[in-house]
Amino acid sequence: MPEIIESQQKLTSLMEELCPQPRLCAIDTEADSLHRYKESLCLIQLSAGGRNVLIDPLALGDLSSFDAYLNSCEVWMHGADYDMTMLKREFGILPPKVWDTQIGARLLGLRKFGLSDLVEHWFGVVLCKTSQKADWGRRPMTNKMMEYAINDVVFLLPMAECIVEELTDKGRYEWFVQSCEAARKKVLERDENKEDLWRINGSGRLNLLGLAYLRALWNWRNAEAASWDKPTFMVVNNKEMITWAEMLSQGDEISLPKHLLRAERLKRFEKAVYPVREMEEEQWPEKIKALRRKKDAAFDRAVDEIIKKRDAAAADLDIDPSLLIARSVAECLAAGEIAAEDCLLPWQSEQLKL
Repeated sequence: MPEIIESQQKLTSLMEELCPQPRLCAIDTEADSLHRYKESLCLIQLSAGGRNVLIDPLALGDLSSFDAYLNSCEVWMHGADYDMTMLKREFGILPPKVWDTQIGARLLGLRKFGLSDLVEHWFGVVLCKTSQKADWGRRPMTNKMMEYAINDVVFLLPMAECIVEELTDKGRYEWFVQSCEAARKKVLERDENKEDLWRINGSGRLNLLGLAYLRALWNWRNAEAASWDKPTFMVVNNKEMITWAEMLSQGDEISLPKHLLRAERLKRFEKAVYPVREMEEEQWPEKIKALRRKKDAAFDRAVDEIIKKRDAAAADLDIDPSLLIARSVAECLAAGEIAAEDCLLPWQSEQLKL
């Protein structure tokens, strides 16, 4: 079974061993978002200097020595957006270089780019997936959980060598550098504390009263989930909230699921949501005014031209067209809402000749 670092003495010893070596490592993280209201970093998987270990933040508490190591490292991850987000929340910053094997695989033209797909592709090993939805806040962890967790990193550094070699051979390594740097910047600049988080997908169809109900439902759901210490989707999912907000705005009664019909839960729901009925109109949220885009024959032709270039270039390169440009971005360019240099990486502009 993998070694678990769950004491400050062990962590200090590990850092003293690794710090003199080249600062190159592979990292993955596990959290408890499927089981708790407030997502916590529950496990850090580390492969470095020939060591493959599990670092237990729940047992350690103080990760400052690992923080110092991490922030001077080149780090390889797979599907790095989530793991970078977790590290940013925990430490406030990110490693100076983060390389993503998923991005590399896609730039090589691989259509199956999950970690298990890539491990099988390069090493012929089939990974077990049975602990994907495990409760990572559980202690002690089972042997199966620990095996699953460590396998998320043991192949990353050898895989990195394969990816860099093949990208270099294809003349696409600089594309990889640009793409990984952009992904890291995106996480650093993401505002996780922005207001109006309640404006979820589908809220645009609601009238102003519906938006007021949705805001109340969002705040009620968060409070309810916090009191249960469960994820918000276990209270009610987003799609249901949109439906409820629409029905309530039309004066219709809604039928709450059984798990919300306990007396104290029903009382909290009514106290949080029903006062919207008495709310003055000036207290209702405003609709966010969407940018009005003139869609005419000229616009359609401009979009089609960009998409035609994209698909032709993607076919020549044997990569997914979305790696070059998303259709939504193509529409923004066609409408003159943004310049190519502001939304495309240099390698994308070069291949699209935009």
